Amino acid sequence: MADRVYVSKPQTLNGAGGPPTFPAAKSQLYQRPAYRPQPSKSRRRSGRSCCCSCFLWIVLILVSLILIAAIAGGVIYVLYHPHRPTFSVSSARLSALNVSSSGLVTSALDLTVTARNPNKKVVFLYDPISVSAASASSGAGLGDGSFPGFVHEAKNTTVLKTTVSTSGETVDPSAVSGLRKSGNVALVIDLETKAGVKMGKLKTKKIGITVHCEGIQVTAPKGKKAAAPATPDAPCKVKLRVKIWKWTL
Repeated sequence: MADRVYVSKPQTLNGAGGPPTFPAAKSQLYQRPAYRPQPSKSRRRSGRSCCCSCFLWIVLILVSLILIAAIAGGVIYVLYHPHRPTFSVSSARLSALNVSSSGLVTSALDLTVTARNPNKKVVFLYDPISVSAASASSGAGLGDGSFPGFVHEAKNTTVLKTTVSTSGETVDPSAVSGLRKSGNVALVIDLETKAGVKMGKLKTKKIGITVHCEGIQVTAPKGKKAAAPATPDAPCKVKLRVKIWKWTL
């Protein structure tokens, strides 16, 4: 009896007769995102530490400069005991005062100012001094003038004389009537200049100085008769104008 031969059909796994398929690898299922370099934390920290160190150095330098300036100022004060100069109006005479109907003022004021330096070792170096006079009640300008610049030695008293005048100055109509009626005129005198300080061989930079004088009463002239000079000996206020960058103190 002949043997039966059984031929087995090839088995297919994909059901289409093709070669067998295998499950995808994990590396194909999960793809890594593209690499993007991240900033290093060490660089950030080093940048911050550099900024902090620069800021600390600036603060230390500023504090050191302030301390040096304070020490230098203390040494100068101990050695020289500096004081501000004093000014006073020792004489004032209104020699001319004419007010027209149209409000034009023509005036002449003979002015004497006494400057005193109370310091023993400090010398003041003055630039030319501008002078202006005005009515204290109405604010009407009564003229401008000037004193020449001078060197104010230690423990010295200097007398400055000038004539403050104006010709055809326009004033407010309400101020004109007040100037016409008043027999006495209250004045305000303002001085402005720059001055430096000399202490031994040291000279400072010149700074602005303003001097304000008030409480000055003068008699208005009547006709061609000149008024008598007034000797008020009115003290003045001295202010220093120190400029720091864009500000003026």
